[in-house]
Amino acid sequence: MIESFKNEFIAIYTKYIKRDGADKLLEYLQNSDFFTAPASARFHASEAGGLCYHSINVYNRLLKLVKGDLGEDYANTFSDETLAICGLLHDLCKVNYYVVEMRNVKENGSWVQQPFYKVAERFPYGHGEKSVFIATQYIKLTPEEAMAINWHMGGFDERVKGGSYALSDAYAKYKLALYLHTADIMATYIDEDRG
Repeated sequence: MIESFKNEFIAIYTKYIKRDGADKLLEYLQNSDFFTAPASARFHASEAGGLCYHSINVYNRLLKLVKGDLGEDYANTFSDETLAICGLLHDLCKVNYYVVEMRNVKENGSWVQQPFYKVAERFPYGHGEKSVFIATQYIKLTPEEAMAINWHMGGFDERVKGGSYALSDAYAKYKLALYLHTADIMATYIDEDRG
C-alpha cells in the first residue's frame, strides 16, 4: 500500500505543482520519511505510510469541497496547483517527526515488545507554521496558500488554545484556510481509521 500511495501522491504532485523549486521539494520528500511516516502517533492514520495517505485524503476532500461550493468554474477562484499545494503539503511539519520505539504490552497473558510511534520533534516551530516554513524553503507560496496551511488545524492549533483570535480573522479573510481545515477534519474523522 505504501508504494501505491506514494505513486498516487507523486502523480498528483507532478501533474499540478509546477512552480520553481517544486522538483527540489519533491526530492526533499523522497529523501525523507514522508512516504513511510504515520500521520499521527495514535489518533488517525497512525501506521506506516499514513502521512502520505492522509495528505492524499485531504487533497481529495479539499477538491470535492471547493468544487461542491464553486462548481466547475472553481479554478477561477482556486487553481488546481493551489489545491494540490495545500492538500498535499499541509502536514510537512510531520516529516522526520516520529521515531519508532518499543514498549512492553501484555498479549495472551505474556509480556511482549511491540513497536510504537513516538514524537521526536527536532525543530519545535509549531504545526501549520512549520509546514509553511518547510514549503517556503523550496517554493514560493501565495498569501492565501500560506494562510490555509498555517491555520489548517483550526481550533486544535496551540495558538488558538492559548487564546489567539487570529484564526477567526484568517478564516474571514482567506476562505481557502477554512476549506483546508474542513477537508483535514473530514479526512481525519471520515476517511481514516482512528485506531
